[in-house]
Amino acid sequence: MTLLKIARLGHPVLLQPAMPVADPRAPEMQRLAADMVETMLDARGLGLAAPQVHQSLRLLVALPIAAREEPRDVAPLVLFNPELEPAGEEREEGLEGCLSIPGLRGFVPRWRTVRWRGLDFAGEPVEGVAEGLFARVLQHEVDHLDGILYLARMSDTRRLAFEAELPHLMEWMDEHSSGGDGADE
Repeated sequence: MTLLKIARLGHPVLLQPAMPVADPRAPEMQRLAADMVETMLDARGLGLAAPQVHQSLRLLVALPIAAREEPRDVAPLVLFNPELEPAGEEREEGLEGCLSIPGLRGFVPRWRTVRWRGLDFAGEPVEGVAEGLFARVLQHEVDHLDGILYLARMSDTRRLAFEAELPHLMEWMDEHSSGGDGADE
């Protein structure tokens, strides 16, 4: 397997909708999916979309984990041509990062639960329901397939920070969470 180069913020491949995969069983698609899993695990990511490795294709890999699980203890999910839909009305805001935007983290609102479907590594139909962290990861990666970066989903860019500054941001957020609109900060 090969570790792939990760596209960074500003590269055009991250800004455009990806094309559907015509034949997930094709050897080059199988190789790409396997290389993406290896690249995601090496980068210590929870998900990776094909545009992030300079391939404008509707393919993602993700670790189907809950918040407290060790990522290396679960088998990666490969999804060709994935589709998502909200499963319920509940949304929640959570901290996200991105392998294409190293060093930054921001709070992003997402659906709490989503239904997902697509084709698995073998090209067979697969579907399920994801909640919490796994739902967030899937939404983040499908956004990449649509040419959207998490920064565009943030409701308040003041809640974006470099990793080293997160403790300070969290303290600021605690101090300013009195229920006001936050306009006076």
